Amino acid sequence: MDDLTFLLVVSSLILSFYFILNRKFASKPLNLPPGPPKLPIIGNLHQIAGALPHHAFHDLSKKYGPIMHLQLGQISTIVVSSPQLAKDVFKTNDLALASRPYTLLGDIVLYRSSDVALGPYSDYWRQMKKIISVELLSAKKVRSFRCFREYEVDHFIDFIRSNCGKPVIMRDKVTRMINNIVCKSSFGDNCNQQDVLIELVDELGRLVSGFSIADLFPEFGFLSVISGMKSNLTNIHKSLDKIFDDIFQERKMKRLRKENAEDDLLDVLFNIKEGGGLQVPITDDNIKAIFVNIFVGGTDTSAMTIEWAMTEMMRNPNVMEKAQNEVREAFKGKKNIIESDLPELVYLDFVIKETLRLHPSLPLLLPRECREQCQINGYDIPVKMKVIVNAFSCAIDPEYWDDPESFKPERFEKSSVDFTGTNFEFVPFGSGRRMCPGIGFGVISVKSALAQMLYYFNWKLPSELGPKDIDMTESEGGVALKKIPLMITPTLYTSC
Repeated sequence: MDDLTFLLVVSSLILSFYFILNRKFASKPLNLPPGPPKLPIIGNLHQIAGALPHHAFHDLSKKYGPIMHLQLGQISTIVVSSPQLAKDVFKTNDLALASRPYTLLGDIVLYRSSDVALGPYSDYWRQMKKIISVELLSAKKVRSFRCFREYEVDHFIDFIRSNCGKPVIMRDKVTRMINNIVCKSSFGDNCNQQDVLIELVDELGRLVSGFSIADLFPEFGFLSVISGMKSNLTNIHKSLDKIFDDIFQERKMKRLRKENAEDDLLDVLFNIKEGGGLQVPITDDNIKAIFVNIFVGGTDTSAMTIEWAMTEMMRNPNVMEKAQNEVREAFKGKKNIIESDLPELVYLDFVIKETLRLHPSLPLLLPRECREQCQINGYDIPVKMKVIVNAFSCAIDPEYWDDPESFKPERFEKSSVDFTGTNFEFVPFGSGRRMCPGIGFGVISVKSALAQMLYYFNWKLPSELGPKDIDMTESEGGVALKKIPLMITPTLYTSC
């Protein structure tokens, strides 16, 4: 047998052996959830185009079930729309689904996704999540910012008092109040460029609300360029970075001079960074990424909740009356309301819960990415698969909620259901490892502002509007902002 014949025989045997082994050990095809038919290239995008994503997904789930497989551009996506299956995501498979998919926003603005909201699951992420939960946004630390909140809420109430008898669109003032609280909690009074910072955060929110074409077609890198998204994000990043650099440099100089330590989040993070002992050392850029999270997550969400709560109370005068009676009975004769008074307001807690149920700020929550293949409801979830939980669908599931689309705060009177992540029919802040760590920081500001708005003022709609005439349309995108800002007229109830 010559060399060529021998080589051909050996090659044939090797190939035969390879195909036999490949057939024997080949993985079974994936058992993916059902879903609507897909078009080439765009997949299922045409079925959600022009609609609010959480409503579009909710409507599709009625036909294809509480777990669906969708193709959103180049991104293979699982959408979960029931509390029972949300539990599989948040609890049963929490670790397997603990990561986040890549986003252009995270890469550019969040310092290569070194934040906690959009950062991938890793040792670094676990460390930073613990720092935020234990050191930055613990109940004790949130209480320490009480003076900032009370000062800003008082100024907001003064604004309303000076406009009694006039129709007021409060959205901008409410947002400003919340931003001031976040700024002072973060940097004390050391934020000379606060107005620019707020504008940049607002612009960032508008840019990334909803689905980005660059993230839906990541293989087509040119889309982020021609759409202008990359340049816009880069410009915002550069501006934010310059502001943070200025604030950080000024603070470092104060620390070198050993001036009185600030009791704000920046000093806490500098102390942790300089103290050493961390598993993964952190940099100034990592700290900047955390502050972007705090500003984006801590401002618009609280402001939206206040506006939606007032909107629902104006639509439901009986709820408004009951909430006002509670506040006025609890604080009768008081000239000032302080935070230590707020636990008495149980019905107001129910109003806030019901507002978050029907109007979660992020109805689809933030997507997760599978890091270890797992199953949900018997269906395979492969590695890198994007998983979205529709918190809006869970919150109006008729199996869990009576008359689910009506605003009824009383439903919580004899219920232990809460938004702390253990009740999967009510997850406005998510659940599990990726749950939002800033719940306490946001909710106390919302409750304080609403309590004083109800205590000091009566409210009425423009004369041409009845309660049921209020437009409840949500703005386009992934954030459930009220499309038409609420306009109402305050009148002074008490001279306190």
